[in-house]
Amino acid sequence: MADWLERALGPGGFPLALVYLELILALTLLTTGLHFRALRKTRDELASVRSYFLAFFVLLLAVPCLLTALASSEPGATLASFGWTFGRAGRGLAMTAIGLPLAVLAGFIGSRDPEMRKMYPFAKAACANARTFAGYELAYLFLYYLPWESVFRGVLFLPLVPAIGLIPALAIQTVVSTLLHLGHPDTEVFAAAGAGLLFGAIAYATGSFLYPLILHAATGIATDTFIFLRRDRRNP
Repeated sequence: MADWLERALGPGGFPLALVYLELILALTLLTTGLHFRALRKTRDELASVRSYFLAFFVLLLAVPCLLTALASSEPGATLASFGWTFGRAGRGLAMTAIGLPLAVLAGFIGSRDPEMRKMYPFAKAACANARTFAGYELAYLFLYYLPWESVFRGVLFLPLVPAIGLIPALAIQTVVSTLLHLGHPDTEVFAAAGAGLLFGAIAYATGSFLYPLILHAATGIATDTFIFLRRDRRNP
């Protein structure tokens, strides 16, 4: 029985298996009743997106970290294996320095797409003024992008590489993260597939999800910022 349980839990053991089970529930809730489109039925647009960001943070970051702390005999080492580390910092900083201008350029190009302007920001009321926009983007970074990368380039990727190989692990996290873009503009769905592979490769090369986080967040925040500036010029 003990041997069967050990095989069932996999090489990550009980902590990783527990986090994966929690993520099933978390992603189900975040794509249904806790999605900002569903929350708009009971609150205004900006409040619904803020609530969505908060749910994202709690379910994809806070709860997995808490479960890891409770279930692991060495929570620090376990979290490091999930990508909570600076990893190969020199390589990561070099990749980030090269990638940041490209991320901002991608945001600029995306902001010129009419379909992307319909989609972003998630809450159009965030563009009401500079202060509201800045607060929204800070929440976007810490409550949305940080949990996103901690899951897709962290816990759903890095621990799987030694277990099943780099390419299968890349494919798994890319498939799931791309599927979460369904309902977005087609160009973004295709971009999400390519970015999933690229960001996963960076996480693998550096041993950390922090560098993909910077690049992913820079792309999204740049997209919102260029859209905000465009609207601000049209509504002086």
